[in-house]
Amino acid sequence: MIENVADVANIVLQNGGTVNESPFLTDAGAAALAVGLAALASGYAERGIGAAAVGALAEDDDLFVPGLIMTVLPETLVILALVVVFIVG
Repeated sequence: MIENVADVANIVLQNGGTVNESPFLTDAGAAALAVGLAALASGYAERGIGAAAVGALAEDDDLFVPGLIMTVLPETLVILALVVVFIVG
């Protein structure tokens, strides 16, 4: 594997580091990808949290507020990603 490091380095640097074409992903595309992945991860987290919150609420009605807070907490990830996009962009 170590023998192929020079070949991989040449491919990564594209023969000396000179690039004559546009980048694969623009700034706007990278921002859209970041927010999209943050929203996907937030939805994935809310899936398990929501099921646990409903189960806890079925056992005890006093757990409504903590369950609601824990359900909404992953959404802050998307909000922070949007804030970063608007500040940087």
